[in-house]
Amino acid sequence: MDSPQTSTIVDRVLHVLAGVARAGKPVSAKQIAAMVQQPVSTVYRHLASLKKWGLLQEHMNSGTFEPGPTGVQLAWGFDQNSNLISQSREEISSLVERSGESVGLLVYINGEMVCIAMEESTQPLRCSFTKGRSHSLHKGASAKSLLAFMPRKLQQKLVADQLADKPDEAAALEAQLEEIRRRGYSTSESEVDLGVWGVSVPILSSNGRLEGTITLMAPALRVGQREQELIRMTVEAAQRICNRF
Repeated sequence: MDSPQTSTIVDRVLHVLAGVARAGKPVSAKQIAAMVQQPVSTVYRHLASLKKWGLLQEHMNSGTFEPGPTGVQLAWGFDQNSNLISQSREEISSLVERSGESVGLLVYINGEMVCIAMEESTQPLRCSFTKGRSHSLHKGASAKSLLAFMPRKLQQKLVADQLADKPDEAAALEAQLEEIRRRGYSTSESEVDLGVWGVSVPILSSNGRLEGTITLMAPALRVGQREQELIRMTVEAAQRICNRF
């Protein structure tokens, strides 16, 4: 078993790796140090190990860091073998075809929401949700769908962490989450991207464990009188995915 000190070192190295992954663009060691709140000298040591294993690579001219080739192998393996993705892929494609709108699959990871799969429709949509990108957990249908069905203690901690200095907003969010649990899905408009409407339905295993959430997104102007139809189609698709767990 690893010693507490070793575990702490591993956590710090992985924190650096996750920081680069979240950045979504090449970043310098100083920027990484600020993100992970570690000394620059320590970050450089961690970067050397991550480079050695191909998890990160360094730009020769700029001295910035980005995900490396081993990260590509991990991503490919995840896409091919993730049970959640494999059980959801067919339903997501079918929902995109039937609705004519874009659909994403999102999960909770270490205090954030991450899009792990995204299938876009042929119709235009300006949306910040892309595969691999992380988002905060208190705005939008997807975030609230995940929050609403998390274990209560984790939910309370995440709400407190994000809205500790805004008690009125925290109380309003708690009320919204209770309503989402009652309905079984969440909707929003312009909370993350201006003019974008979304409906998100949690994916729950047979024992009630939250696996992720499936989200249909469309320009609000295009939704119009189709809102209830789009909600119904997304709820039904999510239920069929849940039945596979």
